[in-house]
Amino acid sequence: MRSQTPAAPEATLTYHDLPRRQLVTTLAGLLVGLLLAAMDQTIVGTAMPRIVADLQGFEQYAWVFTAYMMASTTTAPISGKLSDLYGRKWLYLGGIVLFLVASVLCGASQSMLQLIVFRGLQGVGGGILIANAFTIVGDIFPPAERGKYQGMFGAVFGLASVIGPALGGFLTDTGSWRWAFYVNIPLGLVTLALIGRWFPHIPPRAGRRRIDWLGIGALVACVVPLLLALSWGGTLYPWGSPTILGLFAVAAVMLIIFLAVERVAAEPVIPLSLFRNRTFSLTILATFLTAMVMLGAGVYMPLYVQAVLGASATESGAILIPMMVVMVLATATSGQIVARWGRYRPLMLAGLAIMGVGLVLLARMGSETSRSAAVLNLVITAVGLGTTMPLFVIVAQNAVPANVLGVVTGSTQFFRQIGGTVGVALMGSAMTARFHVALGRALPPEVRAALPDGSLDALATPQALMNPEAAAGLRQTFASLGPQSGALLDQTLTALRLALAEGVHEVFLVAIAVVAAAFVACLFLPEIPLRKTHR
Repeated sequence: MRSQTPAAPEATLTYHDLPRRQLVTTLAGLLVGLLLAAMDQTIVGTAMPRIVADLQGFEQYAWVFTAYMMASTTTAPISGKLSDLYGRKWLYLGGIVLFLVASVLCGASQSMLQLIVFRGLQGVGGGILIANAFTIVGDIFPPAERGKYQGMFGAVFGLASVIGPALGGFLTDTGSWRWAFYVNIPLGLVTLALIGRWFPHIPPRAGRRRIDWLGIGALVACVVPLLLALSWGGTLYPWGSPTILGLFAVAAVMLIIFLAVERVAAEPVIPLSLFRNRTFSLTILATFLTAMVMLGAGVYMPLYVQAVLGASATESGAILIPMMVVMVLATATSGQIVARWGRYRPLMLAGLAIMGVGLVLLARMGSETSRSAAVLNLVITAVGLGTTMPLFVIVAQNAVPANVLGVVTGSTQFFRQIGGTVGVALMGSAMTARFHVALGRALPPEVRAALPDGSLDALATPQALMNPEAAAGLRQTFASLGPQSGALLDQTLTALRLALAEGVHEVFLVAIAVVAAAFVACLFLPEIPLRKTHR
């Protein structure tokens, strides 16, 4: 009688035992899924003018972005914890399905309110995809090998920032803005097929599993008002308004409640004990600070290129493409170097130093700077950013045991998102304050004397240098001033350009200070050898 050896059940496998074919197809599915989630943060921007024209509701414009950002940021640590408790595969597949369903609903929206709600659902799916993609890479590869793959995944974000806006504009111009959402369907189905077929479900070790519902609720109640305050402050409402102060107060109270809940929770969403780990704490701090620079300075650079250097929106995008391409290459290269070398702190410090040099060069730019010089300065900054950013996840994962890999990875993504939002708000406030002071100094007295009180303050904004409607409003105001109107208008536009150059200069000064703080944090970061095994 011939005996047969039974196949080992899937649950006895470990992620790092996957056969090569499974490994390659799983990585391909993760890369496509991450591209899907990352690109959706950029592809919608170029379609928004057409969306607003079709659905109306211009006053709700910002909510299309805010809803996605809030949902994805809040979801990251929660999904990381749930994947530690219940496994990666089904949570990841659920995230893909939710993202695809929300994409269809976004494309079929008949009002701005519907689009905003469905974008929030899309953000939940995107948060699950982004957090768990980096976690699964951590499951499959030990820290010493993880760099080369984390670098690839980090490069996807740079790639998405390059192709997302161009693809969104192409789909909107050649078809409909709805295709900016429907384009997710084929990519999502590829991801669903690859992960569903080849990535195994390996449940965590048996044990009592408790979902920290109170912690989840307190975290959401803290993050949502915080992000709203940071997004609305200085734009929709003054920073000192009751609305913004009230949102900050609610966020502070809920943070206190969240910390109290997490101290006693059996399975906390973000275990506070992690912050007693010096490596984890300093890595989170450096991630937060570097994200402030990456997103904060990145948001205001196109403003400088268009308003100060006089480039069109298309030319501005072309100027920024070399920066994104270099960042992608630097990210991939950094991952390879750390995987071969096994040390991360010298690479982190070198990246931050290069970033600081680039920001100093950017801060020295003025209204007479050439576009080629601006591109070179951006490329130098991108080398530093690309070298540094993929290392933080690896270092945080290397410093903790495998049973909290999901929550640590999700927390890293969470603080990166929060840091970017804080960076945009902080640098925007610095730019606005400096702009108004510089404009008051640069504007000739005869211009203020020629216009009615208050009219110039309402019209003389940076938008007059970029937005045709705002420029037309400014010209119309000056047209009533008689023969000297042309000369006064030219003086005003020159003053606006000089003031905005000073405002953006302030942005880069803030960014330099933030990078210096990140450099100091990394100086105190312990150099723990990257493990060559999963133990």
